[in-house]
Amino acid sequence: MRQAVLNLEESMIRQVANAGMGRADVLKFWFGESDEVTPAFIRQAAADSLSSGETFYAHNLGLPELRQAIAAYCTARRTAGAAPIGTDRIAVTAGGVNALMLAIQALVDAGDRVVVLTPVWPNLTAQPAIMGAQVHCVSLKPAGGDWQLDMDELLAAISPGTRLLVLNAPNNPTGWTLSRPEQARLLAHCRQTGTWILADEVYERLYYEATPNGCAPSFLDLAEPEDRLVVVHSFSKSFLMTGWRLGWLVMPASMTPHMGKLIEFNTSCSPVFVQRAGVVALERTDEVTPQVVAHLKACRDTLIPLLQAVPGVQVAPAKGGMYAFFRLAGHPDSLETAKRLVVEAGLGLAPGNAFMPDPSPDLQGWLRWCFASQDLGRLRLGVQRLTGWLGQSTPGPGL
Repeated sequence: MRQAVLNLEESMIRQVANAGMGRADVLKFWFGESDEVTPAFIRQAAADSLSSGETFYAHNLGLPELRQAIAAYCTARRTAGAAPIGTDRIAVTAGGVNALMLAIQALVDAGDRVVVLTPVWPNLTAQPAIMGAQVHCVSLKPAGGDWQLDMDELLAAISPGTRLLVLNAPNNPTGWTLSRPEQARLLAHCRQTGTWILADEVYERLYYEATPNGCAPSFLDLAEPEDRLVVVHSFSKSFLMTGWRLGWLVMPASMTPHMGKLIEFNTSCSPVFVQRAGVVALERTDEVTPQVVAHLKACRDTLIPLLQAVPGVQVAPAKGGMYAFFRLAGHPDSLETAKRLVVEAGLGLAPGNAFMPDPSPDLQGWLRWCFASQDLGRLRLGVQRLTGWLGQSTPGPGL
């Protein structure tokens, strides 16, 4: 096998989850998904499609109806003066993961320099590495449980020799979000250096600050249609459709036909019945997403104060996403801590090191808690188990 593939590390999140699989007593908060089932009318749209015999291949770029619905959805959520999104800039993908990998395959050659802002979902550093790229990580800075961007450090890392900048905002796991001025500076700088931007904006709608369009700031609000910008979206989070594997790309129109070829050699197309569900989800988004966001905010506002009251915990409310990313004093090895919590406390969390390749000593000891739970009582019980475990466990070396 290729050395780049052999060098891939097993997912730390999966290592923890495997330790607790099959145990009914474990409160599972390790994966980034809600425990709420997809709305019935979305499921019914897929069932109706199957019942009508739609079991054949579709266009590589997606059903025209879905691409039109996506284009309208994206355009409706742009700020005043932003360029409208046409169907000629849309490709339907088999999930957000597939969309990200397609973008990496389209843009990155072996040896290319790729800058990734971390902490970040591990796939975003692994995917360019699979392509043989030289991945350079720039980290957000923790400050009292919150996370901040050192813009000067990031800009200094992006040179004319940088092929691609990878960003995820709102961010998994920290909840940090790019501001509009920060986006403008990055876009202007990357125009000067000729660097592509790959913006993972799958949490755009899961945003808890007041905005006119109910979304986090997007590069699509500022960019020209032919800017070197690719934006990734997914139905997974905002529409409670994680298992459906349906996402999309927004890109320069000149890139779209070639993306269709790349999709052909990866998945050929997304299943028609899944795409039919996506059409209905977008048509009735106001029946789903606002309720999802309101509930997630209630989950966040339940969990964060409880964690803040635990001695030795550093955490700040996430501006977006569905995670509490917190630091546990005295327990710097987050993978070991997460495994112990599963076995000794029945609490399943994701280790922070999974999101930070080769973290420095000042970035040790973080854990991610997905708070997307239908039952707020599960969050309270989880904090009780964490507190009880801290009172009985032996701390590691101090931070």
